[in-house]
Amino acid sequence: MIRSLWWAAATGGEPPFGTSHLKVHYPAAEQGDRLTGVFPPEGGPYPVVLFLSGINVGQDAYRWLAVEIASAGFVCVTFDRVGELFGGEYGLTPGVDLDAARPETYGTRATCPAIPAILASLAEIELLKGVLDLDRVALGGHSAGGTLALQSAAHVPAVKAVFAYGAHTMVATMLGWPAGTVLPAQVDCPVLLSVGTRDGVIMGSSDRYGQESHERDPVTRTFEEALSDRDGEHLLAVLEGANHFTIADPVDRTAARAFLDLPATAEPRPELAGLITAFLGTHLHEDARARTVLDGLPDIRRR
Repeated sequence: MIRSLWWAAATGGEPPFGTSHLKVHYPAAEQGDRLTGVFPPEGGPYPVVLFLSGINVGQDAYRWLAVEIASAGFVCVTFDRVGELFGGEYGLTPGVDLDAARPETYGTRATCPAIPAILASLAEIELLKGVLDLDRVALGGHSAGGTLALQSAAHVPAVKAVFAYGAHTMVATMLGWPAGTVLPAQVDCPVLLSVGTRDGVIMGSSDRYGQESHERDPVTRTFEEALSDRDGEHLLAVLEGANHFTIADPVDRTAARAFLDLPATAEPRPELAGLITAFLGTHLHEDARARTVLDGLPDIRRR
């Protein structure tokens, strides 16, 4: 069975905006303490999957996916952090170092400084001592969270795989980049990119990147231009009928930018979860069965 616990990590920023609140999902024993609700972990050590949310999307929207990932033999961590966004606005954010994304500094450090701070904090959880394999880590993310994972992974040596949904490395012109620039991903490991054909949020954000035409999908451009060839280990999955918030359940219509999204004509969450867990199993567990599943998936582009 899968249980979760709460934790907190100091991830930078002026108080009270420097704390991230973590939810850690782990494989647990069937019997626990009926008074506290604490169930001890079972098995392990398990690789750790750290998932970065989209802007103003609460971590609970990804609980379904965290449970699927933990059920496949991982510890999956999500988190909420309220911090400064842009121009003095505040909201839920994985935390972005905008200065690290400018032309003169890009590539010198992670654009998401919260990542190493959160990973370090996990080692302090007494219940999970000996259960976490912090030398085998995957970063995942949705939307801006996926972008930060792609821009930060190479600066965290333990990261062995990255997956991102509805995310790309096309960069905003406000940071000083020419229009339509796709930044090279900062990764030294296999990458899984996935996107829906009904992603209205990416389409509705094209002016941010100085790209008025929607003919060139930023996610496909990221796959083709931001990643170096890796003998077929980099994957691109385009999900027919899925939209930007297919990965989020439920979708919070009071926040974020769901108002830009197109209506989904399909709900391929089981397929998406199967793709992600097969990818993680292949590269973090070196599981031959997961590799067979991954190699047998149709309509996947490989690089």
